[in-house]
Amino acid sequence: MMPLTMAKIGEINSIKRVGGKEETKKFLENLGFVPGSIVTVVSETAGNIIVNVKESRVAIGQEMARKIMI
Repeated sequence: MMPLTMAKIGEINSIKRVGGKEETKKFLENLGFVPGSIVTVVSETAGNIIVNVKESRVAIGQEMARKIMI
């Protein structure tokens, strides 16, 4: 297991676990970051990561991305 920040661009990964406080977990779950979901990093700019998750493109900060384990 490793944080989403370690994923390479274009690499297809499966979410294993979502960490953080309860409100953070809920926020990420609402965006589609749930265990078992497929996530692909599209690009990375200044620490912000753009990912495809559940057929949506979502931008998250590096701090949030560290809480998502793949």
